[in-house]
Amino acid sequence: MSLIDGANALIVGASRGIGLGFVQQLLIDSRIAKIYATYRQPESAAELLILSTKYPDRLVCLRMDITEESQIAECSQQMRTEVGKLHLVVNCVGLLHEGDFQPEKSLKHLNSENLLRYFQINSIGSVLLAKHLLPLFKHSDKSVFASISAKVGSITDNQIGGWYGYRASKAALNMFMRTVAIEYGRSSPKTFVVVLHPGTTDTELSQPFQKNVPPGKLFSVERTVTQLLTVIDQLQEGDSGQFFSWDGSHLPW
Repeated sequence: MSLIDGANALIVGASRGIGLGFVQQLLIDSRIAKIYATYRQPESAAELLILSTKYPDRLVCLRMDITEESQIAECSQQMRTEVGKLHLVVNCVGLLHEGDFQPEKSLKHLNSENLLRYFQINSIGSVLLAKHLLPLFKHSDKSVFASISAKVGSITDNQIGGWYGYRASKAALNMFMRTVAIEYGRSSPKTFVVVLHPGTTDTELSQPFQKNVPPGKLFSVERTVTQLLTVIDQLQEGDSGQFFSWDGSHLPW
């Protein structure tokens, strides 16, 4: 499913890592007319904000916390006013660890506060995006709404356990977006809704766990984004509501 010329894109969670990589690659894609990019805190989005000064006509930065529905609604309304429609949305927001907040190795590490945070950021934010972005997808052009998931969110593939909150919140993300795909199929039939596993990428999220990655399986951000854009470009009829790996293969739920 190749994007049309003059397409508008939204990258959610664009301050660093894969999200920033998407912005950088889309800025050199001649098909993309305008890119909206969200960030949560300006102090962690310096590189993104500098890019917006270099490309003032093509890149618009929006401050948005995906856990605050009112902010999602405000940003969506701004895009409706300015461009009216979107052709590519990629939600790159995700939480695995942060300071003392670490993935659980066993049941004894579980606590409800951390579990709720995993779900709020990794699962609920994406379905609230789907709620508020729907009017921007209701047009006659083909479009894509992709969310970055993770292979560890596959229930079938879970062979070693652990990481309760992260696994479960990504599984919930997958179910949310599968359900969104069904509703969008009725209300916005030109929109492909997919979840994508990026592979292990050299970002802050994966950094503490990289020593266990097999040789050749730790991807640069640039490689990951290139691979995911290829998957998006190659989507075909019937692919909405599916779970894809970075190489285009289908992953089990």
